[in-house]
Amino acid sequence: MEKKKKTNNKEPINSVKGMRDIMNDQYYSYQGFFEKAQEVAVYYGFKPIETPIVEHEETFTSSIGIGTDIVDKEMYTLKTKGGDHLALRPEQTAGTMRAYIEHGMQNTPQPVMLYKYGPVFRHDNPQRGRYRQFYQFDMDGLGSEKSIVDALVIKTAMVILEECGAQNIAVNINSIGDKTCRGSYIKELTNYYKKHIGELGAIDKERLKTNPLRILDSKDPKTISVNENAPDSISYLCSECKKHFKEVLEYLEKMDIPYILNKNLVRGLSYYTRTVFEIIEINGNEDGTPLTIASGGRYDYLGKMLGSKKDIPAVGASIGVDRVVESPWCAKLAPR
Repeated sequence: MEKKKKTNNKEPINSVKGMRDIMNDQYYSYQGFFEKAQEVAVYYGFKPIETPIVEHEETFTSSIGIGTDIVDKEMYTLKTKGGDHLALRPEQTAGTMRAYIEHGMQNTPQPVMLYKYGPVFRHDNPQRGRYRQFYQFDMDGLGSEKSIVDALVIKTAMVILEECGAQNIAVNINSIGDKTCRGSYIKELTNYYKKHIGELGAIDKERLKTNPLRILDSKDPKTISVNENAPDSISYLCSECKKHFKEVLEYLEKMDIPYILNKNLVRGLSYYTRTVFEIIEINGNEDGTPLTIASGGRYDYLGKMLGSKKDIPAVGASIGVDRVVESPWCAKLAPR
């Protein structure tokens, strides 16, 4: 009797949702972006660093903060056979600060200017230019609280984007103060939201208990309407924060960098202090709304969150490489 041939009905294995293969011309575009960005960063005094893709989970839970979407919903975590709790990096700043402390960079001339490039991971809803494995190019100035470092980081990011073909871009910018003045602002903000509690969505009601600043970043249409009349952080800045922010804006003006004061800009991570910003393409989204292609801010308290005995002033910017490479204005980024 003839044996029947076994058939394999198994479906082919595809890449994980939100992750993809980069090849052919697209591969060269990513490579070309890195070469161009690296060239600009080196020109402005930044030096390279590469940190691990995997860090201790505490590196991010201590710094990004409970009550943020990244920690609560989006972080890829794993437990090793030895019992270590690890995480795929959802951003690169915490790892950079960890390396700065671990390798004693605070004992070298300050500021320490670093750039890095690589994949980061967030279990987010995939959409245009946003993947679960995506690429960032970061620049950080660590060890100085001077406002010129804020401006230099922003300038470097702007030049990189312009070199890639961006034209209609500007800086959305705000200051959220420091530990001297932020407490009174958060108290005022909390009281305002309590008066409008019935107008907030379920997620924002929960944020009111854990992280009121995050409500300013809400995408809920009802909350956006409430935010129009929310107290602004600039009105509550102490004299030192006000002076610092004024200087940052003056530097941007001297460098002819267009900026927009945005009182609702807070950024989504708990470690930010004082300057926060986004670089936007004015009409970048398909519906004509602004598209964020880079972002960052000052994070003077991150060092202590990661175990430093004293605060380490620092500021950084991160460029969303996928959005740059996929933008219609992006020049052909073929490597030399």
